[in-house]
Amino acid sequence: MSETIDFDYLVLGGGSGGLATAKRAAELGARVALLEPAELGGTCVHRGCVPKKILWNAAEVAHHLHHAGEYGWSPPAATSFDWPGMAKKRVAYLERLGGIYARQLEQRGIVHVRAAGRLEGEGRVRAGEQLLRARHIVIATGGLPYRPNLPGAEWGLTSDDFFQLPALPARAAVVGAGYIAVELASVLAALGSEVQLLVRGNRLLKAFDARLGQQLTEAFVAQGITVQFDHAVKTVEKTADSQIVVTGADGRCEPFDALFWATGRVPNLLQLGLDTVGISPDPDGVLRVDAQARTPVEGLYAIGDVTGEPALTPVAIAAGRRLAERLFGHGNPPPIDPEMVPSVVFTHPPVASVGLSEMQARDRFGDAVRVYESAFVPLYHAMTEDKPRTVVKLVTTGDEERVVGLHMIGPGVDEALQGFSVAIRMGATKADFDHTIAIHPTTAEEVVTLR
Repeated sequence: MSETIDFDYLVLGGGSGGLATAKRAAELGARVALLEPAELGGTCVHRGCVPKKILWNAAEVAHHLHHAGEYGWSPPAATSFDWPGMAKKRVAYLERLGGIYARQLEQRGIVHVRAAGRLEGEGRVRAGEQLLRARHIVIATGGLPYRPNLPGAEWGLTSDDFFQLPALPARAAVVGAGYIAVELASVLAALGSEVQLLVRGNRLLKAFDARLGQQLTEAFVAQGITVQFDHAVKTVEKTADSQIVVTGADGRCEPFDALFWATGRVPNLLQLGLDTVGISPDPDGVLRVDAQARTPVEGLYAIGDVTGEPALTPVAIAAGRRLAERLFGHGNPPPIDPEMVPSVVFTHPPVASVGLSEMQARDRFGDAVRVYESAFVPLYHAMTEDKPRTVVKLVTTGDEERVVGLHMIGPGVDEALQGFSVAIRMGATKADFDHTIAIHPTTAEEVVTLR
């Protein structure tokens, strides 16, 4: 029988949330073990936020090259994107990040167990041949791409596979309407692929204010992306010449070089042994916790994508740090308010949102809601033939017109949102925005000059 090794805190998962909670607990004096069989950093670092933003930057350069002649530059006669070269640089950077995380664990005295953990009850976790025990255990195992259950689904790729492609597909189909789907479609199109976005419903970005999805659709169509609404995929086949043939519920068949499933993610909970401690995911597949990240089992907690909270890296990091501070510190940090979590969709143009959508606000506050909106061509596009509009939308409620939502799409809104999020979280009113001196000429000035 293997010897039981005791710790104060066992962290299952080495992604953003797991790393954050492990490091904070160790800084507060806890003896910590972090269990992660794969690379440190998780989805965000290796298959999500970081590599995605690198490719978004590459796509940004492509858009500027497209406009170079209109800004007085003599662009090269032909341009092509070096996907293998960019991939090599990207991987090297991500490997450096992994090394940084490993050193951070070592510097804090955190034991990195290179194995997956499985709960065995009574504060014990099996990790390969080792048996670990702690008073506090946190599940931070993240999520996995969802693959639909339909004939031929295995021929489709996921967002994880995207970063492993040896070359860009000449013709690609992306299935989905959420942020992963539109980000994939946007990058592929900017880097040279012909893209079709296949949407089962009738709008993009259903989780965001409807105005943003409408404007993004217009931008995509102008960029040559084909957006097909009310398109349910029925079957997928692979031909002898490696073409992927997608058949819709309406009988339409189209061939592609690659098909990407981007219809959501599911919590990574299947191999954890939850049954040994008497709990199970809810019907949505998530592990529900209270505002203190506690499961129904004493001493067992969960943070990040497994909990159904906004599946964003900063949310997992904040939840992890606050949990460690509650368990090993002397304070009681406030819980995260999911309605005040800012989010950005890295498309071209980018989408930025915080707070309630207009529909959510009207459902809650009724006639007390007042909406301000501005749609305009930003100064950058005054010099270009294409004239995409930037949209800024402010949602307020009550006689004092407290700001409860801000929704934007256009160049620069990704960087502009953070500061406004602070103001909105602190209870800013429309008058507070009105009394703020604008920075001219910027997109951000529209937020404080809305009438």
